[in-house]
Amino acid sequence: MTTILCYSRNRSTSVEQIDPETMVSTCCLQDSLTEAFVRVRVRFPELKILDAEGKFVRTNANVKIPIEEVLHKIKGVRIGAGMKKIIRGLAGEVTECAEVPNLIEECCHGVILAFTKDALALAPKREVAETEFFKQMVKENIRLYNRCAAFAPGSPLVEGLEL
Repeated sequence: MTTILCYSRNRSTSVEQIDPETMVSTCCLQDSLTEAFVRVRVRFPELKILDAEGKFVRTNANVKIPIEEVLHKIKGVRIGAGMKKIIRGLAGEVTECAEVPNLIEECCHGVILAFTKDALALAPKREVAETEFFKQMVKENIRLYNRCAAFAPGSPLVEGLEL
Protein backbone atom coordinates (compact mmCIF):
# COMPACT_ATOMS: atom_id res chain seq x y z
CA MET A 1 0.00 0.00 0.00
CA THR A 2 1.24 3.51 -0.86
CA THR A 3 1.96 5.97 1.93
CA ILE A 4 0.46 9.39 1.26
CA LEU A 5 2.03 12.34 3.05
CA CYS A 6 -0.30 15.00 4.31
CA TYR A 7 0.70 18.51 5.36
CA SER A 8 -1.52 21.43 6.25
CA ARG A 9 -0.82 24.89 7.66
CA ASN A 10 -3.07 27.45 9.27
CA ARG A 11 -1.87 30.85 10.46
CA SER A 12 -4.19 33.54 11.77
CA THR A 13 -3.75 36.97 13.28
CA SER A 14 -6.23 38.87 15.41
CA VAL A 15 -6.09 42.38 16.85
CA GLU A 16 -8.07 43.69 19.79
CA GLN A 17 -8.18 47.22 21.16
CA ILE A 18 -7.93 46.91 24.95
CA ASP A 19 -8.28 50.60 25.84
CA PRO A 20 -7.92 53.95 24.02
CA GLU A 21 -4.10 53.64 24.03
CA THR A 22 -3.47 49.88 23.83
CA MET A 23 -3.88 47.11 21.27
CA VAL A 24 -3.10 43.42 21.55
CA SER A 25 -2.18 41.48 18.42
CA THR A 26 -2.00 37.69 18.42
CA CYS A 27 -0.64 35.41 15.72
CA CYS A 28 -1.24 31.67 15.93
CA LEU A 29 0.43 29.05 13.78
CA GLN A 30 -0.66 25.46 13.54
CA ASP A 31 0.58 23.01 10.96
CA SER A 32 1.33 19.33 10.79
CA LEU A 33 4.68 19.86 12.50
CA THR A 34 4.36 23.00 14.62
CA GLU A 35 1.96 24.71 16.99
CA ALA A 36 2.89 28.16 18.32
CA PHE A 37 1.57 31.61 19.16
CA VAL A 38 2.90 35.12 19.79
CA ARG A 39 0.98 37.96 21.45
CA VAL A 40 2.25 41.56 21.52
CA ARG A 41 0.79 44.50 23.40
CA VAL A 42 1.26 47.83 21.61
CA ARG A 43 0.76 51.42 22.80
CA PHE A 44 -0.23 54.09 20.33
CA PRO A 45 0.03 56.62 18.85
CA GLU A 46 3.78 55.78 18.84
CA LEU A 47 3.09 52.05 18.13
CA LYS A 48 5.66 50.92 20.66
CA ILE A 49 5.73 47.25 21.73
CA LEU A 50 5.09 47.27 25.48
CA ASP A 51 5.45 43.54 26.06
CA ALA A 52 5.19 40.22 24.30
CA GLU A 53 4.53 36.61 25.16
CA GLY A 54 4.52 33.42 23.17
CA LYS A 55 5.03 29.73 23.21
CA PHE A 56 5.92 26.82 20.97
CA VAL A 57 3.55 24.08 22.04
CA ARG A 58 4.93 21.59 19.54
CA THR A 59 7.81 21.60 17.02
CA ASN A 60 8.87 19.18 14.32
CA ALA A 61 12.07 18.12 16.10
CA ASN A 62 10.89 18.59 19.68
CA VAL A 63 13.68 21.16 20.09
CA LYS A 64 13.38 23.91 22.73
CA ILE A 65 13.08 27.23 20.89
CA PRO A 66 14.12 30.20 23.08
CA ILE A 67 11.10 32.33 22.10
CA GLU A 68 10.94 34.06 25.52
CA GLU A 69 14.43 35.52 24.97
CA VAL A 70 13.47 36.92 21.57
CA LEU A 71 10.19 38.36 22.86
CA HIS A 72 12.03 40.05 25.73
CA LYS A 73 14.39 41.70 23.22
CA ILE A 74 11.60 43.21 21.09
CA LYS A 75 10.12 45.23 23.96
CA GLY A 76 10.40 48.89 23.03
CA VAL A 77 10.59 48.31 19.26
CA ARG A 78 8.32 50.62 17.30
CA ILE A 79 6.08 49.25 14.60
CA GLY A 80 6.87 51.05 11.36
CA ALA A 81 9.62 51.49 8.80
CA GLY A 82 12.58 49.18 9.39
CA MET A 83 10.81 46.94 11.92
CA LYS A 84 11.28 43.80 9.83
CA LYS A 85 15.05 44.22 9.78
CA ILE A 86 15.15 45.05 13.50
CA ILE A 87 13.01 42.03 14.45
CA ARG A 88 15.02 39.65 12.26
CA GLY A 89 18.26 41.01 13.71
CA LEU A 90 17.13 40.64 17.32
CA ALA A 91 15.68 37.17 16.72
CA GLY A 92 18.80 36.07 14.83
CA GLU A 93 20.94 36.82 17.89
CA VAL A 94 19.01 34.18 19.84
CA THR A 95 17.66 31.53 17.47
CA GLU A 96 17.89 30.31 13.89
CA CYS A 97 14.19 29.35 13.89
CA ALA A 98 12.57 31.37 11.07
CA GLU A 99 9.08 31.02 12.54
CA VAL A 100 9.84 33.25 15.55
CA PRO A 101 10.40 36.50 13.58
CA ASN A 102 7.58 35.54 11.18
CA LEU A 103 5.09 35.30 14.05
CA ILE A 104 6.26 38.63 15.52
CA GLU A 105 6.07 40.36 12.13
CA GLU A 106 2.55 39.03 11.54
CA CYS A 107 1.47 40.54 14.87
CA CYS A 108 2.96 43.88 13.82
CA HIS A 109 1.34 43.77 10.39
CA GLY A 110 -1.96 42.99 12.10
CA VAL A 111 -1.69 46.26 14.03
CA ILE A 112 -0.94 48.17 10.80
CA LEU A 113 -3.96 46.59 9.09
CA ALA A 114 -6.19 47.46 12.07
CA PHE A 115 -5.51 51.13 11.34
CA THR A 116 -6.19 50.54 7.65
CA LYS A 117 -9.81 49.45 8.15
CA ASP A 118 -10.99 53.05 8.63
CA ALA A 119 -9.44 54.02 5.29
CA LEU A 120 -11.11 51.04 3.61
CA ALA A 121 -14.51 52.33 4.70
CA LEU A 122 -13.87 55.52 2.67
CA ALA A 123 -13.71 53.59 -0.63
CA PRO A 124 -16.22 54.71 -3.28
CA LYS A 125 -19.06 52.27 -3.88
CA ARG A 126 -18.73 52.16 -7.70
CA GLU A 127 -16.77 49.07 -8.81
CA VAL A 128 -14.23 50.75 -11.12
CA ALA A 129 -13.58 53.67 -8.75
CA GLU A 130 -13.35 51.27 -5.81
CA THR A 131 -10.69 49.14 -7.52
CA GLU A 132 -8.65 52.22 -8.40
CA PHE A 133 -9.00 53.48 -4.81
CA PHE A 134 -7.52 50.24 -3.44
CA LYS A 135 -4.72 50.14 -6.02
CA GLN A 136 -3.72 53.67 -5.07
CA MET A 137 -3.91 52.76 -1.39
CA VAL A 138 -1.47 49.85 -1.88
CA LYS A 139 0.85 52.04 -3.98
CA GLU A 140 1.00 54.58 -1.15
CA ASN A 141 1.61 51.92 1.52
CA ILE A 142 3.47 48.97 -0.01
CA ARG A 143 3.33 47.10 3.33
CA LEU A 144 -0.31 46.33 2.59
CA TYR A 145 0.64 44.20 -0.41
CA ASN A 146 0.25 40.47 0.32
CA ARG A 147 -0.75 41.15 3.97
CA CYS A 148 -4.33 39.96 3.56
CA ALA A 149 -6.37 38.09 0.96
CA ALA A 150 -7.77 41.32 -0.52
CA PHE A 151 -4.27 42.61 -1.36
CA ALA A 152 -2.68 39.25 -2.25
CA PRO A 153 -1.13 38.58 -5.66
CA GLY A 154 -3.88 37.57 -8.08
CA SER A 155 -6.55 39.62 -6.29
CA PRO A 156 -8.56 41.89 -8.61
CA LEU A 157 -7.83 44.78 -6.23
CA VAL A 158 -4.10 44.68 -7.03
CA GLU A 159 -4.27 43.21 -10.54
CA GLY A 160 -1.93 45.02 -12.93
CA LEU A 161 -0.34 47.01 -10.12
CA GLU A 162 3.31 47.92 -10.79
CA LEU A 163 5.24 47.52 -7.52
